[in-house]
Amino acid sequence: MYTKDDFPERFIRAVRLNSREGLGYAADIPVIRHLSRLEFSENVTFLVGENGSGKSTLLEGIAVAAGFNPEGGTLNFSFSTNDTHSGLYRALTLERGIRRPKDGYFLRAESFYNAATYLENVDDVPWLPSVFESYGGKSLHAQSHGESFMALCLNRFGGKGLYLLDEPEAALSPQNQLALLSRIHSLAADGSQFIIATHSPILMACPDAVIYVIDEDGIRETPYRETAHVQLTRSFLENPERMLRYLLEE
Repeated sequence: MYTKDDFPERFIRAVRLNSREGLGYAADIPVIRHLSRLEFSENVTFLVGENGSGKSTLLEGIAVAAGFNPEGGTLNFSFSTNDTHSGLYRALTLERGIRRPKDGYFLRAESFYNAATYLENVDDVPWLPSVFESYGGKSLHAQSHGESFMALCLNRFGGKGLYLLDEPEAALSPQNQLALLSRIHSLAADGSQFIIATHSPILMACPDAVIYVIDEDGIRETPYRETAHVQLTRSFLENPERMLRYLLEE
């Protein structure tokens, strides 16, 4: 296990909201109403909350403020298929540590297809090495959605990097979520930083991670077993019949 003394400075130490003016729809979502300064004290931070809480909007804002393409990819990705990202990034200040990442990636589950297509277009340049060499040697479009996610995380994430993941569990089976958890923990132990928006109780179990729960009442650091995601999942698995009777009774 790593300790805070191993990596005393994260690549992003904290994020601050400077103003709520001019944010449009984003100003009304819970995370923006309650955000002033959010600290990233560990190498793995989870943003969790119900749909509409704003966790993905905040992650997108952090990613764009850090220089990533709004639709995902590395810092070198330059494409746009649908310019719908909010202007939140303009209102954010990232407090950076003294270390600089050697690698980085912004993974958005909803636009990963677009990022994979961008790679296909770049790979068409005949005199350049195949870009897919760093993605496991195979086109991401030649794999299932889940397989391409795992190919990215297992091969492209090179280490000592900044990785921002938006609902990476979306295409993954429980077994592959466990594999991703292992990969995240291994990279974090070697100095990488992850900020992850997720609904997955499996991923949230990553050791040494900080979990921020976002809801109408605020943004709170919450122990793993006290999150609603874990409690609800446990209740269902322990007695699915009881919960189904409650849900399906007429």
